[in-house]
Amino acid sequence: MNPPPLIIRLAVSDDKKYALQITEEMATSAQARGTGIAKRTPEYIETKIDEGKAVIALTPAGEWVGFCYIETWSHGEYVANSGLIVAPAFRKGGVAKAIKRKIFELSRERYPNAKIFGLTTGLAVMKINSELGYEPVTYSELTPDEAFWAGCKSCVNYDILMSKDRTNCMCTAMLYDPADHYEPEETKHFFEENKTGLERLLRFKQWKLLRPLLKNLKQTRPI
Repeated sequence: MNPPPLIIRLAVSDDKKYALQITEEMATSAQARGTGIAKRTPEYIETKIDEGKAVIALTPAGEWVGFCYIETWSHGEYVANSGLIVAPAFRKGGVAKAIKRKIFELSRERYPNAKIFGLTTGLAVMKINSELGYEPVTYSELTPDEAFWAGCKSCVNYDILMSKDRTNCMCTAMLYDPADHYEPEETKHFFEENKTGLERLLRFKQWKLLRPLLKNLKQTRPI
């Protein structure tokens, strides 16, 4: 017998009890991937829930499964769907895609005129974004809000970002502009046709951006 379907909904006040578990899994997941992520505290997650800007996934029995939240920048001109995380036992089953779609719908409902953007180091998230109508863009098309970029300070790749004057980093930028965008079927088709090249690009970017830092580390390491 198949298990009951997961519940994916707007997070409410009672869900704040999962805040510590969510932030711990965010940190553990980032460490395991060896990639950067702006650190979030349980209190920050609780604030997002209180503001009605978070989506949570649970089992019918109340076990935490996944989470994502909305951040706004430049006075609501830009919106980011951030902190997407899925519990290890529920990964690779379509949960991330379902949460991403739900938080995207919430963003469009609450901020219909905002540009929705994201930064990711993963091809899987790029695929999900493409299916929603996001397009790869340069960093110059993202919010200029200093508060957003300040959030990158806790990322392990922050030095790379600043060395490139915030024009490039390990992450790939993607954007959905409600005033000027391709249809999801078009962006999905583009991703499927170019995913091999995009994967190579991600690997090349990682090699190219990390090489100078590794060289400096080698030169400054005591013998």
